[in-house]
Amino acid sequence: MDSSTQAMSTSARIYVAGHRGLVGSAFVRTLQKNGYRNLILRTHAELDLAEGSAVARFFASEHPEYVLIAAARVGGIFANSTYPADFIRENLAIQGNIIQHSYTASVKRLLFLGSSCIYPRLATQPIKEEYLLSGPLEPTNRPYAVAKIAGIEMCWSYNRQYGTRYLAAMPTNLYGPGDNYDLNNSHVIPALIRKIAEAHEHGGSSVTLWGTGTPRREFLYSEDMADACLFLLNLPDEQFVPIASNQHEPPLINVGWGEDVSIRELAAMIADIVGFKGTIALDTSKPDGTPRKLLDVSRLRRLGWKPSVSLRQGLELAYGAFCHERGALLPV
Repeated sequence: MDSSTQAMSTSARIYVAGHRGLVGSAFVRTLQKNGYRNLILRTHAELDLAEGSAVARFFASEHPEYVLIAAARVGGIFANSTYPADFIRENLAIQGNIIQHSYTASVKRLLFLGSSCIYPRLATQPIKEEYLLSGPLEPTNRPYAVAKIAGIEMCWSYNRQYGTRYLAAMPTNLYGPGDNYDLNNSHVIPALIRKIAEAHEHGGSSVTLWGTGTPRREFLYSEDMADACLFLLNLPDEQFVPIASNQHEPPLINVGWGEDVSIRELAAMIADIVGFKGTIALDTSKPDGTPRKLLDVSRLRRLGWKPSVSLRQGLELAYGAFCHERGALLPV
């Protein structure tokens, strides 16, 4: 990155909320790689972001200049369906506390990370930012989506009322090193990697997918997402301010690859990478979720950013990270 175009000095105080998560950890690595040396990091044990008084004390003492909100309660269809109250309560509290106290601490720029599930279940594809609130949400993750929509609205409202500079970035489905492989709480890629890897290791003849395998999804490698976050926070004022100060549109930017695959195609690609020779079975009694989610990423492309890690490359890296985390030998 050209230092002459950076909005953030490498000595700036940058708070990464959720620095141990998939995106947060990737963002920390990206910051460090680019010479940023004044990072503010807290674990959940050190700072409960759902506790307003604790967050207030933290911002008053640390005075961050830039904030990335990557902290959230996340999960797949099973987790969202099982714990809907937890998903909406915790996410509203986390983002509300950080946004409010970023304002009181005069944070220069804030980037709030949401999810493509904020868009209507049957939105026209590819999904443009303007489709927000234009139709019904997917029922299986509605509480989480509503919380994230509230976060976007908070960023927009604070910008309009207080003149803050807050952006909301909506990533597509993310995956990469440090992902969650718990089958009860994980998203589709880590769940498939674990299922297929374990079937391969134990000589299994079949792996079963939830649903019909026909829903189409777009995926982005976590390191690419981290690079996009740094790019957005470093936009020059002539690009950043018009988005944050728009009175008629929320400060919303999609982040994705711009291409999608079916869940069945995804499973076949992972099986090929793992070396699994068995069959991919389908449990059609289980829900599919949204039929298709492909983001229109033209706004971000016009600003000058595009991803660099293809799905095949990213899956190979993710599988390698999975093997390394389990202490398994990588395939030769």
